[in-house]
Amino acid sequence: MIPIQPSRYNSFVPEAATPETTATNTTPTPHRFTLRQRIVLRMIITVGYWFIRLMGPTLRVCVSCEEGAQQSVEQRPVIASFWHACLIPATYVCRNFGIRVMSSNSYDGEYMGRIIRKFGFVAVKGSSSRNAVRALLGLRRALQEGWTVAFSLDGPRGPRYKVKPGPVALARSSGVPLSMFHMAVERAWVLNTWDRLIIPKPFSPVLMRFGKLIVVPADASEEDLEHYQEQLQGSLDRVCEFAESNVHKVGSPEFPYGA
Repeated sequence: MIPIQPSRYNSFVPEAATPETTATNTTPTPHRFTLRQRIVLRMIITVGYWFIRLMGPTLRVCVSCEEGAQQSVEQRPVIASFWHACLIPATYVCRNFGIRVMSSNSYDGEYMGRIIRKFGFVAVKGSSSRNAVRALLGLRRALQEGWTVAFSLDGPRGPRYKVKPGPVALARSSGVPLSMFHMAVERAWVLNTWDRLIIPKPFSPVLMRFGKLIVVPADASEEDLEHYQEQLQGSLDRVCEFAESNVHKVGSPEFPYGA
């Protein structure tokens, strides 16, 4: 178990602190939405932001790592993968590190994209079904610049807990290892949505479990990529099971609270 603490990667200036970030993160209001949709968007973004902003500091987080996993939340560059269900606690815990994420052009993707930008993430437009190649090129460029990129692998609309091939292909082309994590929340509201989205209750214990890094060789064949995709699926399933089975121990000597 490791606390969330400063690491050697803090020598990088967080994206939110640089002048360039403002230009990168600023996205004009999409004219494709109706007036009613734009009003609802503004309401959702405001409520969502302030809920995460006020709830986040109350969470009692422990970070646990498998052998060979990344050793801090801040470590970069890595290609991080997680399930869409833990998007809300991940947004707070991983804030202000300039992490690049693929953001869908859908209505749901728009409000989530705007909320996470307020927490220092940088959205790259695209999805598994539209503009995927352009988005992956943007993410590879971010990796070359030393940033971490992250995927909610079963988003934006499922199937739930099913790995998609994008991160593995990106790992092959970039040479950056695959990382994966799950965040189990002991006390939470769970929405009746396709992803069973977790909304943490204030002061809830949270266990964040990182899996062993996976390196995809540059000369991996298409058949090899399928193997690495299966390996990523197995790793995510494993860290998910571990976190959910041990979250009730957070705060014990075995799983101490992080800083």
